[in-house]
Amino acid sequence: MEKLVGTGLNQRGPRESPLIADGAPMQQHKGKWSNIMLLFVLLVVVAEVAFLGRLDVAKNAAFVDSWADLFHRSPANTKSPVGGTGNLHAGVEMLDGNSGWEAGSCEEWLEKEDRVVYSRDFNKDPIWVAGGEKEWKSCSVGCKFGFSSEKKADAAFGVPQPAGTASVLRSMESSQYYMENNIAHARRRGYEIVMTTSLSSDVPVGYFSWAEYDIMAPVQEKTEMALAAAFISNCGAQNFRLQALEALEKTKIKIDSYGGCHRNRDGRVNKVETLKRYKFSLAFENSNEEDYVTEKFFQSLVAGSVPVVIGAPNIQEFAPSPVSLLHIKELGDVAEISKKMKDLSENPKAYNETLRWKYEGPSDSFKALVDMAAVHSSCRLCIHLATGIREKEEKSPAFKKRPCKCTRGSETVYHLYVRERGRFEMESIFLRSLTLEALESAVLKKFNSLKLVPIWKEERPASIRGGDGLKVYRIYPVGLTQRQALYTFRFNSDSSLRSHIQSNPCAKFEVIFV
Repeated sequence: MEKLVGTGLNQRGPRESPLIADGAPMQQHKGKWSNIMLLFVLLVVVAEVAFLGRLDVAKNAAFVDSWADLFHRSPANTKSPVGGTGNLHAGVEMLDGNSGWEAGSCEEWLEKEDRVVYSRDFNKDPIWVAGGEKEWKSCSVGCKFGFSSEKKADAAFGVPQPAGTASVLRSMESSQYYMENNIAHARRRGYEIVMTTSLSSDVPVGYFSWAEYDIMAPVQEKTEMALAAAFISNCGAQNFRLQALEALEKTKIKIDSYGGCHRNRDGRVNKVETLKRYKFSLAFENSNEEDYVTEKFFQSLVAGSVPVVIGAPNIQEFAPSPVSLLHIKELGDVAEISKKMKDLSENPKAYNETLRWKYEGPSDSFKALVDMAAVHSSCRLCIHLATGIREKEEKSPAFKKRPCKCTRGSETVYHLYVRERGRFEMESIFLRSLTLEALESAVLKKFNSLKLVPIWKEERPASIRGGDGLKVYRIYPVGLTQRQALYTFRFNSDSSLRSHIQSNPCAKFEVIFV
């Protein structure tokens, strides 16, 4: 046997092995393979259990696309609400830290991922405007006026200004008398921020406010024989107001004139108290310019004397009700307006209808307009400047990385921001449906949860403050002028809102409550 084994080594083929030729080593080899196969089977079973468990937790959210996903998930396609990497903005589903979905996890994740700390804290480093204006401590953003040789101003009145300091024009005069007050002309002269009576200016400075005019003052008995009173002192106005006064008189409208022009009564009187005794007041401006509506009109409203207006072509936008004024648009209208004045004066029921707003309250559009002045224009200037500073910073790469939306299965949550007009800081809201109804509902829910007291609440007369509930008048993108916000801009459909939000990730809005 020894010889056979010895000589047999040279006779075996090259693939043979002495370990396989002998029975005992063969048994050992088979045992090892059995152990390996058993371990593999156990791994498969564990994987199947994990697979079924995760499907149950996910509740068919379709976040596992294939068997291979159990062993490999690209980190570039997932992101946890508590960290990690990924791109939910592209619509990839999100898996939370517990390997399953939790209620509200999209909102929580978006709050964290969209949060960016701005480089400037306006509480510690307030907006600084060069000028001797009053400081408005109630302003919703840090706001300082003054002069300093050490600190560079964010803005200053006049042109030119050094780089980094915005030039501001502020005037309440008509651009027909002061050409620089025309917005386009002011821009050409180098003004970056325009503050005029125009609602199209960057920061409007109108003549209206609840604080200055007791607009809801009660109506008094009309005791004067003359139908109307006039207070006109500038006899060189560029419009036709003096010709209109003379034309009205020729139609047998008796007018008591207290001003320097056509005076027939002693002008040393209290204007508003005097107007209260007349059925009509000639609120004739010195120029016919959009939004140029002065105290002549608002004092007539206070007095409860129906204003007969020459001036702003859009005066109806300033009306507390559709029938609360008479408008002479051109000299040819005088005869028609004269007839209306006579008809109203002879019909108490019709005349009282023009003043019904004094008892039932003005229109929502009127309240929304006058409420703007509840925040002083100096404060609104600071808000405008601070908003612009943040908008510039938001163009940096750090802000562009914000996801702004979170998709889970077939559902997408959009992260938006909103603030009340007259305030600075934004509040988060979330939409699962990009509809106008959903947007208004989310805004109301947010501010009701914050127990918001509208910024105009203390300014308005008690009779028209309303209850504790909030009523939305307008929701519009931040950055629009007040003319656009109040009168011209509308999301005319759900699709227009959807298009705006999709084109403006983390879109920012302002809301006007009435």
